[in-house]
Amino acid sequence: MNYWLVKSEPDDFSLKDLEALGSDGEGWNGVRNYQARNFMRDDMALGDLVLFYHSSCKQVGVVGIAKVVKTAYPDPSQFDPDSKYFDSKATVDTPRWFQVDIAFERALRRVPLSAMKANAKLAGLALIKASRLSVMPVSTEHFAEILKMGEVT
Repeated sequence: MNYWLVKSEPDDFSLKDLEALGSDGEGWNGVRNYQARNFMRDDMALGDLVLFYHSSCKQVGVVGIAKVVKTAYPDPSQFDPDSKYFDSKATVDTPRWFQVDIAFERALRRVPLSAMKANAKLAGLALIKASRLSVMPVSTEHFAEILKMGEVT
């Protein structure tokens, strides 16, 4: 099993929005960074666990856990000229962008970015090194530490 972190702006799509969708989850669409796309397309597997991170808000941090429920397939928004994620270079025969489906697993007590930065056990966490990436791998050790920090007692 692999572990991941995905970022979402809660005003656009929050953990509560994901929870409301039930076990089918939601396609993680609109990712337009090649490295993040490659993680989803090439590395994310069915059943992988995902830290759900609220970004671009007053209280940034990990707020819950999701699970990959469908592996990579072409992101349909790239073909829709009315979508803000439209890509005129993408075709059905040669898609450029992919998505996976993730579903809600459970909420955590918010783990703020500041607390993660202050935790020496998370020193090599990709979120701290490459904070702009919207999809990133998380080591088993880092996942366990963040989970421990976010457990509701």
